[in-house]
Amino acid sequence: MAVTRPDEPPPSLIASVRAVGREPEAVPAGQRWGFGAFLLVEAVFILSAVFITAVARTSGTDIGSSVTFVLVGSMVPTVLAAAVAVTITYLRGNGPFRDLRLAWDWADVKVGLKLGALGLVLTYVAAVIWSRAVGDKNATSAIGELVDGAGLPVSAAVAMFLYVCFVGPVCEEVIYRGLLWGAIERQRWSRWAAFVLTTLIFAASHLEPLRTSLLIVIALPIGIARLITRRLTASVVAHVINNFLPGLTLLLVSVGVMPA
Repeated sequence: MAVTRPDEPPPSLIASVRAVGREPEAVPAGQRWGFGAFLLVEAVFILSAVFITAVARTSGTDIGSSVTFVLVGSMVPTVLAAAVAVTITYLRGNGPFRDLRLAWDWADVKVGLKLGALGLVLTYVAAVIWSRAVGDKNATSAIGELVDGAGLPVSAAVAMFLYVCFVGPVCEEVIYRGLLWGAIERQRWSRWAAFVLTTLIFAASHLEPLRTSLLIVIALPIGIARLITRRLTASVVAHVINNFLPGLTLLLVSVGVMPA
């Protein structure tokens, strides 16, 4: 981000985006992981999801009506993949705080809050347009469909709320705007290339083709937070804010306070 004197107001978000150069980000000394690490993490995510589905089918369980499989199937693949990503940074680098740019800074939190709020507005507008384009019957997410079918008890609904709003965003940021972004940096590609590629891959990796265009819009403010601060904290905060209202709606629907 642009450096300002103490007596100068901080630059606006638009000015911060304009100030982003095309030069590649400096790779931390000692980072010995790249695209191979990201591909391994994605393989862990996909294979663990396939394994959980196979276990459910082998046992004759309908995933959509089983509270246990709803929770395990929704949470475990992403959390496990993020854990592998963090482990790789320890084994092949300097750890997540340095390699994934997880340094804490209140200025980054403020940027994340602003872009998260902007993301809520963009998400709402994009969701309205998207739902009209695909029809109300198709305008749902994979997790939404699972929760709707399972009729979650209060404890499970709260667990899902915490995952959607907090745990999931942290894990996804570690994987995409942490590990993947770092792998792109190691290739000496520009920060804009990292922003574009992580945004597209993040959207596609949800494996929901009908929602990919909507997910790209959702990912834009989150990626911009990472782009202009050069650290992961801002994108984590933006992601949490962006997921809060959908997560709260999911919770209220699950416990029957709101109609599905």
